[in-house]
Amino acid sequence: MNAFRNIVRQYRRSLFGISAVAFGVIALLLTAGFVEWIFWAAREGTIEEGLGHIHVMRPGYLENGQADPYKYLTPESALRVPAIEKLPAVRTAAPRVAFTGLVSHGETTLSFIGEGVSPEKERILSPSLQISAGRNLTPEDAKGILLGRGLAENLGAKVGDKVVLMATTPSGGFNAVEANVRGLFSTVSKAYDDSALRVPLPLAQHLLRISGVHLSILVLDETAHTANMLKKLRADFKDTGIQFVPWYELADFYNKTVTLMSQQVMVVELIIAMVIILSISNTMTMNVLERTSEIGTCLAIGRRRLQILRQFVYEGLTIGLIGGALGVLVGWLLAALISWIGIPMPPPPGMTEGYTGAIMLTPGLAAQAFLLALATTLLASIYPAWRASRMEIVDALRHQR
Repeated sequence: MNAFRNIVRQYRRSLFGISAVAFGVIALLLTAGFVEWIFWAAREGTIEEGLGHIHVMRPGYLENGQADPYKYLTPESALRVPAIEKLPAVRTAAPRVAFTGLVSHGETTLSFIGEGVSPEKERILSPSLQISAGRNLTPEDAKGILLGRGLAENLGAKVGDKVVLMATTPSGGFNAVEANVRGLFSTVSKAYDDSALRVPLPLAQHLLRISGVHLSILVLDETAHTANMLKKLRADFKDTGIQFVPWYELADFYNKTVTLMSQQVMVVELIIAMVIILSISNTMTMNVLERTSEIGTCLAIGRRRLQILRQFVYEGLTIGLIGGALGVLVGWLLAALISWIGIPMPPPPGMTEGYTGAIMLTPGLAAQAFLLALATTLLASIYPAWRASRMEIVDALRHQR
């Protein structure tokens, strides 16, 4: 209570310190909130572009599947897909077959990387897939395929054209099928679009003369349920020889982006902390100088030096408490206003359209900013408080006389 009364008595100087803390907290909240929104958007975008939440496969497929893909073909029943799809948090389990081959249109023949997918389940797995021309795959169109935009341009093919797909079978033979181009798609990776295509799973199995799948991709109702579902699946199916791999172990670009931007936020936090420390230290030092006579009087009437030190530390903490609370409140209101207006962002690399950003604040970010305000003001108050407690009584009483 005495600390608050002293702050009110020195309100002009205290107001400067409170403002410094509040602006620092606001800056941190807006910066960290925008980065948090980027993490969320990148995470959900990565998942919705076809990565899904959990991959179900035979052990070793990720390491050796490209070199020997036919070795890891497995019936969907062996991957326990029917049982897994019955779990409450699982929306769907989308099968996938990965293969390579040649695609021919007219006199042009190019190599491709292909995916055999289930059209109806793929709509749940890849809702954000951009169909730049034509339409998506449908279960009724057994020979309709999607071409990456770059691959279609290099082939000279357009929606409605016929192409021939050729691939090697497990026996070492060669097989070919004719397909109709139903649509063109584009992703964030131009290199992928220049060589990728998607076909219905039955068409891929017919082309390759196989009956199994390489993996099944689970889509959950919430990304936050991934860890619990992964733990449950590994416990329930630990003796089946099935491997469960979460999305965050496969999203290398996302993980590196999070690491980089988290380090940048830490630098911002450090800068804000230094600004607050210098501002509060300056405020508290001036308070000590202006109240030297008061400190001498307090020491003369018997107050202990430890009590003097605590008094100024409590004053610094009170400034941090008021400034931190004010900063969190104003920062939260500003974040809501900015998010409502939207932050126009330019197109990312490999894309032609921009997007609207926002600021995503969480209780964790607010608590972190508030604790930073308290910690920095406490640190900034220690030295001025120590100086006040170490004053000589006679010199303090003679000050400004």
